Amino acid sequence: MPFCAAGVRASGAAIPHGTVELIAENQWIAAGYSVNLGLHFRLEKGWHIYWINPGDSGEPPRVEWHLPAGFTADAIEWPAPRRLGTSSIVDFGYEDAVTLIVPIHAEAYLPAQQTAQLAAEVKVLVCREMCLPGKAHLSLALPIKSQPPAPETKIEELFSATRKSLPRPAPKNWRFSIEGANESFVLTVSLGRKITQAVFFPLVESQIDNAAPQKLLAADSGFRLTLRKSDQLLKPIEDLKGVLVLSGDQAYLIDVPVGKLGATVTDNDIGIRSAKFMEEGQ
Repeated sequence: MPFCAAGVRASGAAIPHGTVELIAENQWIAAGYSVNLGLHFRLEKGWHIYWINPGDSGEPPRVEWHLPAGFTADAIEWPAPRRLGTSSIVDFGYEDAVTLIVPIHAEAYLPAQQTAQLAAEVKVLVCREMCLPGKAHLSLALPIKSQPPAPETKIEELFSATRKSLPRPAPKNWRFSIEGANESFVLTVSLGRKITQAVFFPLVESQIDNAAPQKLLAADSGFRLTLRKSDQLLKPIEDLKGVLVLSGDQAYLIDVPVGKLGATVTDNDIGIRSAKFMEEGQ
């Protein structure tokens, strides 16, 4: 069922085995403020779309924005993905429903107009046993007012739930190291408690074998995770970037130098390096 919010005119479109809708967290926009838009996908059971790194096949959704003068769009904020596929081919993506958040910024001095017409051209690949390409033209009309934007209650709940699944910077007191063996990377994490479940999603393709089991060895203060190298990795890499999902679906951005033991990863380092990578990946 599409979202219908007072003060927000949203548009939705059919894609293969699903729909996509452009929604806004706020009822209006004001000069000098930002508004979060969402690409809300709903998929038929068994079908999926892809994360920024699609894994062994596929490609992520692509968006071309058409915005009025004075408006700019940030990079997509990607929720933590799931491992999808078979024992031999593993993809990274989303099933059922997912919202991709895109912050839109308004300049301090907007051209005189009553409504901002925000539009997006979306290209998406929807897959199960086979993949089907889809396109959608979406638009959203937001009133321009002088007061700070107000949230739309019904849609705000959806954005709030989506933010809980966004990877966050790892705490400053966590320590990471990666040892590069002949066939594997061994990621060691010390975080002050025992972890029994962990999955790593690489941001860069062709670094690890996506379909290989990720072997976890639990310790009182953390864990070690063995990641088999990809056959397509032909030269050493300086660091391993990705999303680490721990027990309880808690997702963290990590960017760890390979071969430097005991490297401390700070909020600032992770935020800058991972945000830059994600922006370059659009």
